[in-house]
Amino acid sequence: MRLSHLLAFILPFAVSASFQEQIIIPPMPQTNDASPFGTSSQPTLADLLTIESSASIYYSYARDTEWSSRFASESVWFTMLVPTNKAVMALARKPHQGPESVEPHIGVSEQELDESSKRNVERWVSAHIIPSRISLFDTPVSYETLQDGKLVTFNPVPDAKPDAPEWMRVTLEDGVRIIGMKEAQNGVLYLIDGTVVPN
Repeated sequence: MRLSHLLAFILPFAVSASFQEQIIIPPMPQTNDASPFGTSSQPTLADLLTIESSASIYYSYARDTEWSSRFASESVWFTMLVPTNKAVMALARKPHQGPESVEPHIGVSEQELDESSKRNVERWVSAHIIPSRISLFDTPVSYETLQDGKLVTFNPVPDAKPDAPEWMRVTLEDGVRIIGMKEAQNGVLYLIDGTVVPN
């Protein structure tokens, strides 16, 4: 009983003191920098490839290459030409198979086949990566890829709408179209409806 009388006496003073000593903290300004990918306002190429379900086959190949660690690096810039799953599935020979060989694989060890498969994947993936920024404003224009000696040429689309984005006004590799574009903090990802043929 005494405790309830004591609380009834002290409580109004405690509440009054707490209101008088309140510090008003201004609300945090709203920014668009919030990102589910960390502190940066933009995802990395690795983030984009991870969430782009229509390009999962390309990314599964790309993860097995020496360049995959750089897809998350902020110190490099890649322009990636990423085939859709549909484009990869349409290939007569899959990337790990490489070009058709005139010599049969008789007497070739499993280790040799594995090494050949890895080389084929490296060639194919690297042919889809341009290690620089590109401009599609003035076409035709060619850029070197990560594959030695492989150039990708972008040509103008004759019937393109003049107000369309630059990437919608070009084709590459014998009519392959760019069907989407996403920017990352370390590059640009262009989704393509075909594939780049390695040398």
